[in-house]
Amino acid sequence: MSVVQQKNKETDPLIRDLGHDDHFHAHHHGDKYQTNFLTTYIFSQDHKMIARQYLITGIVWAIVGALMSLVFRIQLAYPDADVSWLKPFLGKWITLGTGGVGRLDPEFYYALVTMHGTILVFFVLTAGLSGTFSNLLIPMQIGARDMASPFLNMLSYWFFFLSSLVMMYSLFVSTGPFSGGWTAYPPLSALPQASSGSGAGLTLWLVSLVLFVVSILLGGLNYITTVLNLRTQGMTMWRLPLTVWAFLVTAIIALLSFPVLASGFFLLIFDRSLGTSFYLSDIFINGQALDRIGGSPILFQHLFWFLGHPEVYIIILPAMGIVSEVMSVHARKPIFGYRAMVYSMLSIGFLSFIVWAHHMFMSGVNPFLSNFFVIFTLIIAVPSAVKVFNWLTTLYGGNLRLNTQMLFCIGFVSMFISGGLTGIFLGNSTIDIQQHDTYFVVAHFHVVMGVAAFFGMFAGVYNWFPKLFGRFMNDSLGKIHFWLTIIGAYAVFGPMHYIGLGGVPRRYYRFDNFDAFRDFDDLNQFITIAAIVTFFAQLLFVVNFFWSIWKGRKLTEKNPYGSNSLEWTTPVKTIHGNWPDKLPVVQRWAYDYGKDGKEFIQQHKPMAEGEEDSSH
Repeated sequence: MSVVQQKNKETDPLIRDLGHDDHFHAHHHGDKYQTNFLTTYIFSQDHKMIARQYLITGIVWAIVGALMSLVFRIQLAYPDADVSWLKPFLGKWITLGTGGVGRLDPEFYYALVTMHGTILVFFVLTAGLSGTFSNLLIPMQIGARDMASPFLNMLSYWFFFLSSLVMMYSLFVSTGPFSGGWTAYPPLSALPQASSGSGAGLTLWLVSLVLFVVSILLGGLNYITTVLNLRTQGMTMWRLPLTVWAFLVTAIIALLSFPVLASGFFLLIFDRSLGTSFYLSDIFINGQALDRIGGSPILFQHLFWFLGHPEVYIIILPAMGIVSEVMSVHARKPIFGYRAMVYSMLSIGFLSFIVWAHHMFMSGVNPFLSNFFVIFTLIIAVPSAVKVFNWLTTLYGGNLRLNTQMLFCIGFVSMFISGGLTGIFLGNSTIDIQQHDTYFVVAHFHVVMGVAAFFGMFAGVYNWFPKLFGRFMNDSLGKIHFWLTIIGAYAVFGPMHYIGLGGVPRRYYRFDNFDAFRDFDDLNQFITIAAIVTFFAQLLFVVNFFWSIWKGRKLTEKNPYGSNSLEWTTPVKTIHGNWPDKLPVVQRWAYDYGKDGKEFIQQHKPMAEGEEDSSH
């Protein structure tokens, strides 16, 4: 069989006969430009390979960040335990006392907390989640050959990878990694002499995150341009899957907010290295007054949180889009309230920029000004509630396939509701003053932003793994992974709400020195044991993931789930350019499930005579 015959055999007849001819086949012939190992697997410009690179890099960082959390959780639960067994891994940061008893260095404890937050927020839940699925799904679901600029797309990953290398190197400098908190508040972060963790480790941390911002901006520009300009014939904005809407809004938020963070970092670098005083004033070091005055550390907080709160939605919106798509496919129902879902995303995107100072209720902000941020913080709960209602209504009465990805979607909704409810407490400035910097805050944002986003990411990985690697992950192992993870997550963060209400502060090295907190020793130990079990459940996912790449059940049909979106019209064996000849022409929206007696109708199927277009 000739190459052309093979391509025609893999092409849907409707696409071959009615598809949009962009003359791609006349110039590219599939894999023409992927000619060697380097251009295929390393410096690839194929969006699917770049998605794999983002995902695997994110998995590596997730393991590193999770291991850090286990070390400081052991310190909190068993502050007098001998941890000399960690010395081969942590070296001088484990100090040996009388009888060879090992203790975690207090300075390094805070470095672990700092780096754990940095890694999970930026490298895993931002780059790992959005970078993977925006790259994989945007071109396929809008009917495009690739991103608008494949070269810039490649650069976006390599800036992320370079950022990762610099951050990893910062873990091994002699003075230790940055230990001033992932928010990097000055003056601690603005004075290299303030602590050993504010030295070279912080400089590398800043360089790494500036490179990371460059990566995000390159990727975001590409995503926006691709969605707006490269949609195939018939793919109107109201026919886009909710995944693409989510990635588009996420990219717009990132494009507007990350440069503000970069400006804050540049000013911080100037204060550290050039003698300026953007954030410094009236500082005494060892009894001597610093000669720099006129700055304010509150300025940095404004710049940081102007990114920091939109960052919450940069993380959660892609997960929302993934859950909406996967839930509709495996409930065998149209997504309920499609346009309401789109408008709620747009509302979240807009409102995310005018609530940042609810992170600063304790910073001396005028209480009347705080009322503005309280009101809009509570208002932003409305579009989130709309989404929750629509997810629950989509599930109601559906013919549910309770496979792994669907379980993680349901788990996402559970986590989002649980974490969102506690956010209403913290959005109120009066209550927040009492709960600020307690474990209640830690529990809230880990549940609503951390665990929920991971659940969306897991749902996406299990669902689109066949499009990434041509095989399926093991569903039985996946279900074990789900149940251990959701039980473990509630076991870890449920008690944290309770001890936070009891006033237990976060970031402390140990609590047994305080009479008020000794009553929570048993709960701290319970949380740590639950965290260890949950971590090993994630190793089950890692084993399943890498084993399935080579040994998983092979994908043998183009549309194994009976899904409507365009990525399931591409050939079983993925090629450069996605479709071998013509591009599909879109005739309908992405959620025609259970319509006219048919279980599903793919987007490129023509409308029947007299059939109503559901996208209207």
